[in-house]
Amino acid sequence: MSTEQNDPGRIEFPPVPAPDEQASRHAVARQAQLTKPAGSLGRLEELGVWFAGRQGACPPRPPARPRVVVFAGDHGIAQHGVSAYPPEVTGQMVGNFLSGGAAVNVLAAHAGATVRVVDMSVTVDTPPVVSAHKVRRGSGVIDREDALTDEEVRAAIRAGRTVADEEVDSGADLLIAGDMGIGNTTPAAVLISLLTGTEPVAVVGRGTGIDDQAWMRKTAAIRDALRRARKVHDDPVALLRTVTGADIAALAGFLAQASVRKTPVLLDGVVVGAAALVAEELAPGARQWWLAGHRPAEPGGPLVLQHLDLEPVLDLGLRLGEGSGALTALPVLTAAVKVLAEMATFDEAGVAGEAGA
Repeated sequence: MSTEQNDPGRIEFPPVPAPDEQASRHAVARQAQLTKPAGSLGRLEELGVWFAGRQGACPPRPPARPRVVVFAGDHGIAQHGVSAYPPEVTGQMVGNFLSGGAAVNVLAAHAGATVRVVDMSVTVDTPPVVSAHKVRRGSGVIDREDALTDEEVRAAIRAGRTVADEEVDSGADLLIAGDMGIGNTTPAAVLISLLTGTEPVAVVGRGTGIDDQAWMRKTAAIRDALRRARKVHDDPVALLRTVTGADIAALAGFLAQASVRKTPVLLDGVVVGAAALVAEELAPGARQWWLAGHRPAEPGGPLVLQHLDLEPVLDLGLRLGEGSGALTALPVLTAAVKVLAEMATFDEAGVAGEAGA
């Protein structure tokens, strides 16, 4: 019986399995045999090898059931002028997701993925189909109080783990984590600043398009929240409790558990990236199972990628969240896998290889 089973209040993840190095080596060798000059497909070749190692097969199969999970939650700090949009937009956007009208829905349909929405802490009532794991309504105002209680943060992390298990058990072979919550780039910036050792002013972005006055309010809120966060720097669960929210805590649990379950994840924007920093603390080595879908336009995004040693697939100036950047990258990853799996080798095609080889 695990420590967590003995103590239901404890959060503990099993060791993260390593990707399949033999499958990766076979993929590298196969790339050299395909009917093209070595390296001529650039990053597509690297992506195919990456996926083969995570699938544990060469040639790999393209993702057959990619799944987006959008974790939604409101944030108390949004009441203090840090966003260009009012807090009620969170709940309204949950409805938009469910009716299929959001960017994530359009991009998922294009990429062959399906979308699930999980309400972790939206302030309004949402349908039972999305609210089964709801922990609370909103969160504490993080520059002056904890976002969550001890019980709530553990419930949120466990919810993220449960959702990851549900998706993997139902056949998802690639996961995308998305976010929705007005004000959520403020706690994300706190996490990024703290865990990358970066000054707040270098992390704070314009989020939803805030003006200079809102930017100054946001910077001050992050500075004050950081003072509180530094006291729990070495405790990832306490850090999530102190300065995030149930949605971000669930994201961290989801990302960590996906890696424990040996399921590749396409990371999205700055909020998911901030949760990924904590997920790597919760389950060291989890980042081996993650691929950065894009380079977020928010200034904290590149800091996350550098800290996790991840190279983005795309760089298109995206900053929406929802999983949109990762979904935009998904067809590129699928193309890379198909190149590795479906191209003919020189021998199969009867084509001469490199002279002197």
